[in-house]
Amino acid sequence: MQYVLKALAGLCLLLSVLLCPKEMGAQTGDSILTRELEEVQVNGTKKKSLAASVSPVQVLSGEALQRLNSFSVADAIRYFSGVQLKDYGGIGGLKTVNVRGMGTQHVGVFYDGMQLGNAQNGIIDLGKFSLDNVEAISLYNSQNPDIFQPAKSLGSASSFYITTQQPNFKDSQSYHLKAALKTGSFGLVNPSVYWQQKVTANIATTVSAELINAHGRYKTRYKKWAYDTSIVRQNADVASQRIELAIQNLNKDTTTHWKIQGYFYNSERGLPGAIVAERFYNSQRLWDQNFFTQGSFQHRFSQRYRTLLRFKYANDFTRYLDTTIKKIGGAPLNNNYRQQEYYSSWVNEFTIKKWWKLSLATDWAINRMQANLDDFAYPTRSTKLVAIATEMSWAPITISGNLLGSFINEKVKRDDAATEKQELTPAINISWKPWSSIPLSFRSFYKRIFRMPTFNDLYYTIVGTTTLRPEYSNQYNIGAQYNEYFLPLKLGITLQADAYINKVQDKIIAIPANNLFRWSMINLGAVSIKGIDIHTSYFLKLKEKLALNGSLNYSYQEAINKTNGQRSYGHLIPYAPKHSGSATLQASYQNWGINYSFIYTGERYMLPENDPQNYLMPWYTHDLSLTKKLALRKTSVVVAAEVNNLFNQYYDVVINYPMPGRNYLVKLSFHL
Repeated sequence: MQYVLKALAGLCLLLSVLLCPKEMGAQTGDSILTRELEEVQVNGTKKKSLAASVSPVQVLSGEALQRLNSFSVADAIRYFSGVQLKDYGGIGGLKTVNVRGMGTQHVGVFYDGMQLGNAQNGIIDLGKFSLDNVEAISLYNSQNPDIFQPAKSLGSASSFYITTQQPNFKDSQSYHLKAALKTGSFGLVNPSVYWQQKVTANIATTVSAELINAHGRYKTRYKKWAYDTSIVRQNADVASQRIELAIQNLNKDTTTHWKIQGYFYNSERGLPGAIVAERFYNSQRLWDQNFFTQGSFQHRFSQRYRTLLRFKYANDFTRYLDTTIKKIGGAPLNNNYRQQEYYSSWVNEFTIKKWWKLSLATDWAINRMQANLDDFAYPTRSTKLVAIATEMSWAPITISGNLLGSFINEKVKRDDAATEKQELTPAINISWKPWSSIPLSFRSFYKRIFRMPTFNDLYYTIVGTTTLRPEYSNQYNIGAQYNEYFLPLKLGITLQADAYINKVQDKIIAIPANNLFRWSMINLGAVSIKGIDIHTSYFLKLKEKLALNGSLNYSYQEAINKTNGQRSYGHLIPYAPKHSGSATLQASYQNWGINYSFIYTGERYMLPENDPQNYLMPWYTHDLSLTKKLALRKTSVVVAAEVNNLFNQYYDVVINYPMPGRNYLVKLSFHL
């Protein structure tokens, strides 16, 4: 594999020399090539020209995103088709996402283009990310089809992109200021401030800060066979603080774009735990401190060559306290973990012909982890990624593909062990628009990818197994998309449908060893997933000040365990419903807005064996909100009231973690 790495690096250097020498100094404004992928808007926003994406993509953005009854990013992504959200209850509960049955660790989460990492367990808690400063959330099955991106962007089975609001000033404006306050059920108090300031004609800074405090107690119902009782969920409090700073250039017409930002999140929360054996109170506590700083620099040297540099440093601290578990000597379980990540990337894009583009990307990352566990391994993982990608477009066909080389070296202090892994994984996307007069296009993709075992899988003191192999997945997708805007009716519609097959090999699973407190991690599992995702959205303007828009999503998924020798062979994997869907309806008249949303999750099983005692009933929720905009001189005021779980349904997303019943939220925001 080292020869492949050297060959790709040499090819990058050769193309740089051959394609750029005479035009490196051409930095005139009219030489810029700009291309924006017009993505499918879940909110049905009016577009006169909607171009189909090569990869299946869903987007929530703008005002429609802010109107949804969503407190965090995790709440918003529930409205995407093919997505299952695992919610462990409460306003501060862990919230993870699973796309098309592949598992949480196969989902890449990108914040302003940079992937959020967690080498410890591979899980990103999306409940930590507020919507107050978010402009758009995008879900790509497979990957973002743009070839001008870091190699790391090609390394996940699916990708979520969180894009923060970008500074946008009119001629006479030098700043934007937004202050907001949310309060409601669970003792919630959530003030936030967002400030954009123009420093010079071409440079702006952004500050976003937020506090969340809530006692987290909520009424719910606990059911077990004939036993039914109402309870108040305890130890679900949360206190968190978040601050983000950014500085960047503004002029999109220049040849150079750059941005530097910093992020800090601090929280203490209670973990209410699962209700097991009639035990309704748990005493676990969790502290998180997450910091990262990242930057990007993009420059176009000529019409034929541009480059992108990115860097990131992240430092994450976690403390877990459980006073119910006593170690030797009678002390409670008090575990501390610290992760550090160093990351850099260099991307080069070459325009060979008008119809042919090529990119070469090299990434390098180091992940370290420390803990206060006995005999901890103190692992260090060095990852080198090299990707060559190409895009060729001859109307009506567009073909893009890439080959990703992953070179991983891992060292641990325990026993001075070291491992190396080298993998080559391909992907190809094809888009076909057979009729120029009909806005109908077809697409398909194939992608092979793998995920490395996490540090917990490999080195956790009790369950870790250092001989684990990566999980491999093969993804196949075929779909169609139709976009149309009927000008006389002022009606815009989007229709898209995708059928897919995912196959996971060497799935990492845990099995009990000597006793129930000692488990072993092994490569044994195999999963076959077949499904269909359907999405529709519309925008309709009835009168000058009356507009309607909405969306409807449906997913059918059959995720089957194909592990030989297991009793659950041929059964549905846990928490994978066959049927799920969502609907939204938003209406605006003058300064009023009303928003309705519905989410449905079908029947599931909580354990691998699809026995009646493991059956979970379907659940669904209805949410409703009302907004009013007011103008006070130069200040815009928005007042909103929400009712979530309107019909007070009691349900579990994860068994024994009951969710809240009917709850309320009031928002007040000022815009200057």
